[in-house]
Amino acid sequence: MVNDGVLLALECGFLLMLLVGVALIYVPAAFILAGVLGVVVVERAMAQKRAVEGRRGGEGGER
Repeated sequence: MVNDGVLLALECGFLLMLLVGVALIYVPAAFILAGVLGVVVVERAMAQKRAVEGRRGGEGGER
């Protein structure tokens, strides 16, 4: 199977190409899209961290 690091690198590459494509058409839209994608990435990382802490029995998880 494919390593998680390889999948992360592919995902980042595709998102960067998307942002470059949008920036070629309209730069402010690329900035807005980059901000939204940044929020999504942070929320995703926080959710993954909460899930790991929940499995360990520590603080976190859904309340």
